[in-house]
Amino acid sequence: MAVQHRWSDAAAKEAIARYGAQGVNEDLALRTYSARLLGADPELVLHGGGNTSVKTTVHGLLGEPIRVLCVKGSGWDLGTIEPPGHPAVRLEPLQALRVLESLSDEAMVAAQRQNLIDPAAPNPSVEALLHAFLPHTFVDHTHSIALLALADQPDAAEVCREVYGDRVALVPYVMPGFALAKAAALAYEAAAAGGSEPEGMVLLQHGLFSFGATAEQSYDRMIDLVRRAEERLARGERSLHAVAVPERPAPAAAAGVRPHWILALRDTPLARAISDDARLPEWAGRGVATPDHVIRTKARPLVLPPLPPGGDGPALAAWGKALEQALESYGADYRAYFQRQNAAAGGVKKALDPLPRVAAIPGLGLVGIGKSAAEAATVADIAEAWAQTLLAAEAIGRFAPVGEADTFAMEYWSLEQAKLGKAAEKPLARQVVLVTGGAGAIGAATARAFAAAGAEVAVLDLDREAAEAVAASCGKRALGAACDVTDPAAVQAAVAAVAAHFGGLDIVVSNAGAAWTGPMATLADADLRASFELNFFAHQNVAQAALAVFRAQDRPEGGGRPVLGGQLLFNVSKQALNPGPNFGAYGISKAALLALVRQYALEEGEAAVRVNAINADRIRSGLLDDTMIKERSAARGLSEELYMAGNLLGAEVRASDVADAFVALARMERTTGAVLTVDGGNVAAMVR
Repeated sequence: MAVQHRWSDAAAKEAIARYGAQGVNEDLALRTYSARLLGADPELVLHGGGNTSVKTTVHGLLGEPIRVLCVKGSGWDLGTIEPPGHPAVRLEPLQALRVLESLSDEAMVAAQRQNLIDPAAPNPSVEALLHAFLPHTFVDHTHSIALLALADQPDAAEVCREVYGDRVALVPYVMPGFALAKAAALAYEAAAAGGSEPEGMVLLQHGLFSFGATAEQSYDRMIDLVRRAEERLARGERSLHAVAVPERPAPAAAAGVRPHWILALRDTPLARAISDDARLPEWAGRGVATPDHVIRTKARPLVLPPLPPGGDGPALAAWGKALEQALESYGADYRAYFQRQNAAAGGVKKALDPLPRVAAIPGLGLVGIGKSAAEAATVADIAEAWAQTLLAAEAIGRFAPVGEADTFAMEYWSLEQAKLGKAAEKPLARQVVLVTGGAGAIGAATARAFAAAGAEVAVLDLDREAAEAVAASCGKRALGAACDVTDPAAVQAAVAAVAAHFGGLDIVVSNAGAAWTGPMATLADADLRASFELNFFAHQNVAQAALAVFRAQDRPEGGGRPVLGGQLLFNVSKQALNPGPNFGAYGISKAALLALVRQYALEEGEAAVRVNAINADRIRSGLLDDTMIKERSAARGLSEELYMAGNLLGAEVRASDVADAFVALARMERTTGAVLTVDGGNVAAMVR
């Protein structure tokens, strides 16, 4: 996809007015506007990449003018940046640092923080000094895919000179920080001394800078320089050497490639083009498109054999063994890489985990691997950018990014690692949870409670729009879908889709249900059968489909016991224990469900699958709506408030209380076959 020119004079004026109302000056307003334009284009930057700056004037407490560099701050993404995302740093003290022969990373960060106008502002970009040492008002830096395809060539300087002539200064690869800032300034000044002032700068094997007197000029130059790169790439001839792969298996077959890591599959034509190419094993060892990506993707992807057709049987078991061997080999190679480079660095680094972050599977595509759905999606995006860069580079020459030593230096650079953050994981992080009946009061509350506990959530309901709305309230990566749980085939397809979306499944909350009322003596046979279809057989459908995935993703220990099992959680009404008049169809089917829960707990304990249930009562929901509350409270001669609080605690039980109980059960690692009561206290419904 070609880079897009998105500048709009009207939108720029609107940004000046909008941010001006917040006390932001015109320079920073336009800096924010054009930075967001760059960040909106994945051809230019991805997930926090790139940086931008503007040199402007602010006023101190006494009204004195202060020249500052407003430069992108740590933790901000160009696509969504706001004025505080460009913290102001006193410019002259930064520029004065250029006389130094060297400057440690720690001293550089300290100097930048000491000169912040707002001491509470985020750390300025690690490339702030590079921006400060350039003379231009506006400076933009991207990791353009097209540019990297040129800059990652063995003869990148000659290629870039052919494409750009004297329009850009060229800077050989230097590790970001003080040394790069000085090298870039010298390269710019040398190019300008030649009589033609550069419009931009190519950092070989790294990225692209543009600059200008105005935000629009710098932006225009960036887009034009990238387009020139795209035009050069368009003259290349891409050839594909596809390997023979079996017909793609069902989505569930790919589930659980690495349990308790969340996966994001990319099966786009681009992802398939590189994953299906016979040259992939050799390409994979070349390295990342730009060193900035290594903290997300590691230096190379894990290359796996094609998945067998069919998705089950001995062939899949053999593939699983090949996967384990590939992981072991990848880990051994990574540890050897660390030992080599750490020795060269003085032996002071602490090894990161040796697990891959990208897997390439012929016949399937590229898989991003992360601790959350958001992280896995970020990795998958960068993996596709790597694929696009590599294929474009190969079409005009050879993909030759930075070598192992430079890759290691970036991967283990403390300032780069700081971008990832070190926040503690939430209690249910890396758990994939599926909730049926997810658009109802209890289902929606349960989905949100699991999301708040860190889980990745899939919401199933008959009403697709309602399911999607609940999923949206659980986070950007939550999944909402329609499913008739009384249809076994639909349930199997939905569970497989969830497993394919997240890379596995850990917990199922089988919650969907409805009440059919009437005395048993006159109850229509169709109503009793319908109640059993939804309140019993549907739960059986869900359990069977979930267990198939649990078994597919289990990895046995030496003694044959699985490392991971899974959880089945059921919504069992108090009617199963304390039946009420005219609720026979509902109570009997729920009693059967309670027996099902106990049977699954009995049969699946050996497989480390925990099976538990919630016994709830009088929850405002689709089962107990306002009309029914009014009718039943009147029948008992009570107010609605007293009816809903008719328990030992004298307090109405809410859907959120049931949701919290489901989360609590999910965290009880040594509990199975339990029924947790959430009813405020009902002696007749007590389990024991």
